[in-house]
Amino acid sequence: MELTNLIATGKSSKVYRFGDQAVKVFNTDVPKVDVLLEALNTARVEETGLCLPGITQVTMIDGQWAIIMNYVEGETLASLMEKDPDNMDKYIDQMVNLQLSIQSKKSPLLNKLKDKLKAQILSLSEINDITKYELLTRLDGMPTHDKVCHGDFEPRNIIIAADGNAYPLDWIHASQGNASADVARTYLLLALNNIDIANNYMDTFCQKTNTKKRYVQEWLPIVAAAQLTKKKPEEQELLLKWINVVQYE
Repeated sequence: MELTNLIATGKSSKVYRFGDQAVKVFNTDVPKVDVLLEALNTARVEETGLCLPGITQVTMIDGQWAIIMNYVEGETLASLMEKDPDNMDKYIDQMVNLQLSIQSKKSPLLNKLKDKLKAQILSLSEINDITKYELLTRLDGMPTHDKVCHGDFEPRNIIIAADGNAYPLDWIHASQGNASADVARTYLLLALNNIDIANNYMDTFCQKTNTKKRYVQEWLPIVAAAQLTKKKPEEQELLLKWINVVQYE
């Protein structure tokens, strides 16, 4: 398979178009278990009936692991937002509707979100044991749900097809858990780049679902701690501030 049509580049992979397929080629330092987990999570979510590019093969290409899936002609929601900021409300609305569609599904074989968050918090060296205890106590007290949570739901991971349909990508972090935890993580990812878009997103979600904003905000110190495990120096100062917030207005 000769791959020449590069269509996207990420931190851990490159995506090529090959006919009617998209080939995601992972960097050599990505563990095999992560590649297989992404494929497995995608297959499990696909079984819920959600509209997403289906995986057709997991293979190796020139010594690198690759996932082959159906190609969807379209543009990322991030690109559309950047080119057409006057229609930001429309794009945020579309994004929230897609997330609600995802969260309406259940997939009992996905890992549990609370277990994942606990493991991430325990692994941190950037915070002391007292802070870890406070975060874990907060996590333990949060309601346990079993909705499908994407885990990395943000505009770069959404393809808008020519017919207007939205396709979520990259399911490596998928789990089953509390929808508001997933919303808090999306808010955090958006806020790291543009706080106005993040607030618009939070307001839209809470209005559509009749959810109190404070309920979502209570998850922010927990998901901020989880994000610290990504080891991004440019994010650390802001994440540590959010971790230390006890109460929100």
